[in-house]
Amino acid sequence: MNKKIEIVLHIAAWLVMFLSPMIFMNQGHGVSPMQFLTMCTVPVAFIIVFYMNYLWLTPHYFVPGRHRYYFIVNTIVIILLGIGLHFWMNYTQKLFNPGQQYTSTWNTLGFIMRDIFNLVISATIATLARLSFKWYRADRIRRDSEAAQVEAELKTLRWQINPHFLLNTLNNIYALTAFDTQKAQESIQELSKMLRHILYDNQQPTVAINDEVEFMKNYIQLMRIRLPESVKVISQFSIKNTQLEIAPMLFISLIENAFKHGVSPTLPSFIHIDLSADDKQIVFDISNSNYPKNQQDRSGHGIGLSQVQRRLELAYPGQYIWEKGVSDDEKTYRSKIIISPSQNIEITN
Repeated sequence: MNKKIEIVLHIAAWLVMFLSPMIFMNQGHGVSPMQFLTMCTVPVAFIIVFYMNYLWLTPHYFVPGRHRYYFIVNTIVIILLGIGLHFWMNYTQKLFNPGQQYTSTWNTLGFIMRDIFNLVISATIATLARLSFKWYRADRIRRDSEAAQVEAELKTLRWQINPHFLLNTLNNIYALTAFDTQKAQESIQELSKMLRHILYDNQQPTVAINDEVEFMKNYIQLMRIRLPESVKVISQFSIKNTQLEIAPMLFISLIENAFKHGVSPTLPSFIHIDLSADDKQIVFDISNSNYPKNQQDRSGHGIGLSQVQRRLELAYPGQYIWEKGVSDDEKTYRSKIIISPSQNIEITN
């Protein structure tokens, strides 16, 4: 709780306590200033017990587990204040109402027990308030720490993607230099655009979805350069909310996998990429012909998918659905991710 709010709540509560005698005494007809001052001893006693527990006994004795000292000090102080309040109230009653008898044998014990009970309530409220604030602060620190850990893990995952992505891209450009210098130069130009996105935009937890779409378009264009004509690549992007943001490079591993596992050098192949987004959800749907690598060529297999899974769990917990798998005829692999940042939905792995 904010410190200023805590102070305001304390002041408001004690104002009510101090002003209550003006309302409830003398059958609601008010009290004289002198009567009011004498009656202030009751809330003063409550304040003593409250802040004795709130500022001293609870944090120094109750919380560390030294309960015996906590109860001994409270018992002594509350009994003394309860007895003192009774005799003080008895004295002021005779002073302002000399014709009335305030005490009797039964009343004396009853009033003392009443005052002691009220002081015990004050001590209990103080202890509970102090403990609740302590637990609140501890929970806030824990949540802040967890958020920092999540952010650190997200950054680590993003930086794991970058070297892998750059290595694959540079390998593609290197292959182009052997037979088509012009295409290699075009690839370097496309790579420079993507590097700008990686080095600058990728530092934030989220980026504008239009920037992310531009990055994916550049990458797809770069990969098209070295593809044979037998590969059909279709990409569609429909963005209806220009203010929408998304975790950076979230889908690039899926696109990489499509070009890696969905292209055959001899057989007809296809890659279909569809991204749509509005103010409620983001839908990324990618499918490709399925040409899985053999056992001798499975380097990095599954690593990209596990990274995507972990990033979704951290960035959009309970806010995404991921459907993925090979078709019944094993000729097509499809991966579809639906992200709904504004609502919790059932996760499908």
